[in-house]
Order: sequence, then structure tokens, then C-alpha cells
Amino acid sequence: MVVGSVSISYKYKLNEDYFKTWSKNMAYILGFFIADGFISNDFQTIGFAQKEKYILEQIRDELGSNQPLYQNKQTGVYMLYLNSKVMKNDLMEIHGVTPNKSLDIKFPYVPEVYLNHFIRGYFDGDGNIYSRGYLVSFVGGSLDFMTVLEHHLKARGFDVYLTKKEKHIRLYMSGRKTIKEFYDWIYHDKGLYLKRKFEAFPDKNMDAETLQNAKLKRTKQAVAARKKAFIDEYRKSYCVHQACETVGITLGTYFRWLKQDKQFSEEFYQIKKE
Repeated sequence: MVVGSVSISYKYKLNEDYFKTWSKNMAYILGFFIADGFISNDFQTIGFAQKEKYILEQIRDELGSNQPLYQNKQTGVYMLYLNSKVMKNDLMEIHGVTPNKSLDIKFPYVPEVYLNHFIRGYFDGDGNIYSRGYLVSFVGGSLDFMTVLEHHLKARGFDVYLTKKEKHIRLYMSGRKTIKEFYDWIYHDKGLYLKRKFEAFPDKNMDAETLQNAKLKRTKQAVAARKKAFIDEYRKSYCVHQACETVGITLGTYFRWLKQDKQFSEEFYQIKKE
């Protein structure tokens, strides 16, 4: 059989019933698949795509397969294709994953005990931690999925902010203590994980209770000074994330300024036009 330009054989082994039984690694792989996997419309085939080869090898081994990986020579991305009507049907019928998942996926039922592993998998696929370490984001195309993700994170006390621009929905959280608490939660009792993102988190050996999110003066003069500093930094860098980090505000504060302060909004969008 040929999928795209890749010929795939049915001779390789696979635990076809893998997605019928919950475990921490199954939850991780399901989250990772929703972010970076795909289901064929035309064949009984599912697949994963990722630049880090080792994580696909670990997923393949966990699924009980010996299917070789394929690499797109132009992009460098590795692909793992698996042929199984059973596995495809389980992903669709048990977990609600469809071939058009990027736009219409709904947040699946995940047992509470495995939720951190599922979200770690999704984060490894469609999440990011920014260079200075105190800003995390998720991106997705399904408002339904991202809204439920927001709910789960807020239920655990994380201060998150959801934005929608064109076809992309983004969810942000920031703050030194917040990011450490998020790290502690998603990596608790971890099984599979992407090393690159794990290593990007700061304060690994710190107790979250000893850390604080930035506390800023709330006088009118202090807020006005921060807004001016933000505009000045954005004019230099054209990067909202860098401006937020430089001034010491969260993305939620930035979005609130845009919505509530007409002068700030006009200055910001004027720079974008320049």
C-alpha cells in the first residue's frame, strides 16, 4: 500500500488494541497524536510526524510495533505510519479523533489520574515554552478543544488566557511560580516526554512555594510607565512576548490593555503598520 509517496507494508507487528486501555503512556500518546498525528481518509492508516526521531521510536515501541520510520528529506520531519483498522476505529469511536481533527476535534474524556500525561503529550506536540522560561503557550485550531483545555488548567489554579486570531486559537500562561507549578504537574510521574521541552523549563530544583510571580505597583503612574515601556520595547523588537517579559507583565495584562485603553491600542497598531 502507498500513502502519499511512502510504501507501507502490513507485515509489521502492532498492538492494535492499545487505545482501548488507559495508562499514563496511552494518555500521553493520545495527547501527542491529537497535536501531531493524522488519520487517513482513504486507508486504514494513522500516523505521527515529528522532527525528533527518538520520541517516535519510543511511541512505536510503546505501541508494540516494529514499523520503520520514514523521513521527509526536504523538511527533515520523521513519520511513523501504522496500518490498523482497529486502531483507527478506536481513535475515532472511543476518543473522537477524526481525519479533520485540527478544526473540529473535541476534548476527549480523560480519567483525572491521567490528565497531566494527556496534556503533557499535547504540549509536546502543540505547546511551547519561550526562551526565558516564564511563558508557556498552546496552539490549536478547534475552539471547543482549546476552551475545555483552558477550563482544566484554570480548575488547577493556573492563570491562563485564551486568544483567537483567524484560524489559530492560542492559550497562554506566565509567571515564575505559575510555570514551575505547571512543570511540577505535567511531569509528575512522567513516562514518555520530549526532552527538548522538558529541559527548557527553569527552576527545576526549586520549590514552587519559594517562588513568586512578578508583583507590580498598581498606581496610575506606575501602570502608565509600564505601558510606555511596553510600546518603546515593541517599537524596537516587534515582539509582543519580549515586550511583556521586558516590562514584567503577563500576556493577559497586554490583552486587557489592548481592549480597555484606546490610546495604548492606537499606538500599538500604529507601530504594526510602520
